[in-house]
Amino acid sequence: MAEPLCQLLGERLLRPVSGEDAGAAGAQPGPEAAGAAAVAAAAAGAGDLPTASLACEGRSTVGLFFSAQWCPPCRAFTPLLADFYRKLRDRLEVVLVSSDTDAQQWTEHRQHMPWPALPFDDRQRKFNLCRKFKITGIPSLVFLDAKSGRVITKNGVALVSEDPNGLEFPWTPKPFSQVIAGPLLRSSGESVDYSSLEGHFIGMYFAANWCPPCKSFTPMLLEVYRRVRESGKKFEIIFVSSDRSDESFAQYFGEMPWLSVPYADTARRLNLSKLYGIQGIPALVMLDVDRSVITPAARVAIMDDREGRLFPWFPRALSMLSAANAEILNQEPALVLFVDSNEEEELEPVRQMLQPIAEQVIAEYKQRGEEQPLHFFYAGEDDMADSIRDFTALPDCAPLLAILDIPARVKYVKDAEELTGHVISEFVGDYLHGKLQAEPI
Repeated sequence: MAEPLCQLLGERLLRPVSGEDAGAAGAQPGPEAAGAAAVAAAAAGAGDLPTASLACEGRSTVGLFFSAQWCPPCRAFTPLLADFYRKLRDRLEVVLVSSDTDAQQWTEHRQHMPWPALPFDDRQRKFNLCRKFKITGIPSLVFLDAKSGRVITKNGVALVSEDPNGLEFPWTPKPFSQVIAGPLLRSSGESVDYSSLEGHFIGMYFAANWCPPCKSFTPMLLEVYRRVRESGKKFEIIFVSSDRSDESFAQYFGEMPWLSVPYADTARRLNLSKLYGIQGIPALVMLDVDRSVITPAARVAIMDDREGRLFPWFPRALSMLSAANAEILNQEPALVLFVDSNEEEELEPVRQMLQPIAEQVIAEYKQRGEEQPLHFFYAGEDDMADSIRDFTALPDCAPLLAILDIPARVKYVKDAEELTGHVISEFVGDYLHGKLQAEPI
């Protein structure tokens, strides 16, 4: 059943332009190799391939390769991926999702690839894929289950580089209980068995002594940790260090009352970072008592809840924009409804209008086993709202409805005489289905 892949990639892709041996070691044709005729044929979609065939012949995994000819790291990684692809071809297919905007460059890039590609002119689908998988840089390689279309890992570039022979392919994530297995430490040197944390909420804290934002956040986390535990709730934190020496780790961990993965256990520290896709620090991932992820953004939640009243910080469908949670706008798309008042009687109708829409969208994606595609905020009249308006060049009017995708540097603004629940719901639906025209930020 290849329906999920067809929904993602369309019904047809383009076959490789250079045959089975494209991308082989030493096969690096220059720009002249493509030729004007090849560019025209490729851009027109000659030699297409049914997307449904990707899941045939025993191939269980599909890799979406986000890349571009103009990107030096992409050109450096492509031969490594091509070599890996030849070794795993009976189990793997790869699809190029190009960020090239020039057809000649796109065709040159494909000369090095023995796998199919998304058509060059299908720019909206490429944009939707980047948005769906939250691609903020290239090269990126997302591995999917060929039958269900579900994400196996978004960390494909690092995994192919670390395991070029595919000994652990397809790198299906191991359960937390297996990755965390082993002794944990307190700063006193006491060894603690992970089994003692049964029934506890756990915060996985990824940080380092050399990291200034970590040093700023740790005292805040420490205060919240104490407040929550003093209230009788079962809460523990496990520190996963990114320090560069045992001495630096020991100094930093000495300030912490919680547990840590031993610094010497490098493999376990790296595997935990991979398990949760940690791209930067500090990061705090909150786990439920069944070890499912409550939120990967607990740091932002704590900065917005320094009293710990909302522990264990289950994500809220709708939030008022603040200096703390505005960080999310730099990471993922968000809908913001700007109003020109901070009065509660003015804000309450806004919450009542947005809340059911946000809850419905989040519930639908959760039921499909997918991450929410959009965060929902409302903003009053303050400096934070003004700075966001200025940065994204939004009109100076209210109420104003906008979807901001700052990582992709685009925005969508709703121009309506009156904002109603129906208008907002329709606007969100059009965004999710790729029907809106983006404006640059």
